Amino acid sequence: MPVKVLMPALSPTMTEGTLAKWHVKEGDTVESGDVIAEIETDKATMEVEAVDEGKIGKILVAEGSEGVAVNEVIALLLEEGEDDSALEGADTSAAGTAPATAEAPAEAAPAPSAAPAAASSVPAAPVSGGERVKASPLARRIAANEGVDLAAVTGSGPRGRIVKRDVEAAKSAKPAAAAAAQAAQAASSAPAAAAPAASGWNPDLTGLPEYEEIPNSGMRKTIARRLTESKQQVPHFYLTVDCELDNLLATRKQLNDKAGEGVKISVNDFIIRAVSLALKKVPAANSIWTDKATLQCKKQDISVAVAIEGGLITPVVRDAGSKGLAEISTEMKTLAGKARDGKLMPEDYQGGTFSVSNLGMFGIKEFSAIINPPQGCILAVGAGEQRPVVKDGALAVATVMSCTLSVDHRAVDGAVGAQFMAEFKKLIEDPLSMLL
Repeated sequence: MPVKVLMPALSPTMTEGTLAKWHVKEGDTVESGDVIAEIETDKATMEVEAVDEGKIGKILVAEGSEGVAVNEVIALLLEEGEDDSALEGADTSAAGTAPATAEAPAEAAPAPSAAPAAASSVPAAPVSGGERVKASPLARRIAANEGVDLAAVTGSGPRGRIVKRDVEAAKSAKPAAAAAAQAAQAASSAPAAAAPAASGWNPDLTGLPEYEEIPNSGMRKTIARRLTESKQQVPHFYLTVDCELDNLLATRKQLNDKAGEGVKISVNDFIIRAVSLALKKVPAANSIWTDKATLQCKKQDISVAVAIEGGLITPVVRDAGSKGLAEISTEMKTLAGKARDGKLMPEDYQGGTFSVSNLGMFGIKEFSAIINPPQGCILAVGAGEQRPVVKDGALAVATVMSCTLSVDHRAVDGAVGAQFMAEFKKLIEDPLSMLL
């Protein structure tokens, strides 16, 4: 009986995606771990691996197809001993089948609601009497790295085989379920004001000159929806400070002259470091609003806006308050590269507590950014430029950078935002204090 290859869920909230590319064709033989396709979500393009060996019998969804629902059958895999005759009358419905034999990348667990059904559809391989646990090589490697006992994991692959998805579900089922529950609660309590974003925006185009129609990608639609919701539902207010950069630029030059090969600290790395340290000193600014409670985050997970083709994405520097400038610089270069290549994993861009958006490299003097829900603040950073300043009663010239904090007034009050900006300004203007 042919094995169904289903559209995988690459994140807990994914409901559909685009089958961007097939790496195999009908008749090709695949082994466990082979990359068979690329799936495009609203955030990134991810490779999908085979978890069982066999021959691609039939491809049911052509590459480039958009809006492919999670768990829709995208291909049929012929197992050992089967030929094309097994495809005749083969069931291509997703109901009552195990999840996709093509696995999502590690840490990209399927939606929690699908996990129980998947676990119950195929029994676990018996392990009594010393029988070897059926598991893919990738699942075994992840289990070893994460300390997951394979004997306690229920397999959802063909013939009860344990696949990567099962190991990830066993490791993170509770956090994923909690996140899904919170998302569901937020969706159910969202005010009707978000309806225009969902129903579409169709302005009057009468009188426009000739134009080219560029279809909106999933990423573009997600950006439009989230930012519309943010502006409609989040009460923004704004705080701006001017920071002198001359000491920071001199310190940066000294550090880069002494840094090892491959390390080049940027002004943006100093900004991320300063933000994280300021949040440590003013933890109330590292807060998220919910109707039930205000969540004051204990770590400084800094989302950094990166422009990519067709939109932008915000990879996260995790626990930035515990990292030095060189570590932040190296991690940020890696994340930015993955973002531009469309290779970010969900864990690379989900769950930040505070955002930074820097347009200084484009010569923008000052701007106000839109808050990235559910976060409570985003810092907009302008260009450093030579400006006249008054020092000790005399006119002088300094390199000045304007920074504007957009704040969710439900979670962060004006005084708290002002305290954060004061601490941030001190750190930027006295960069040696960041090295202590």
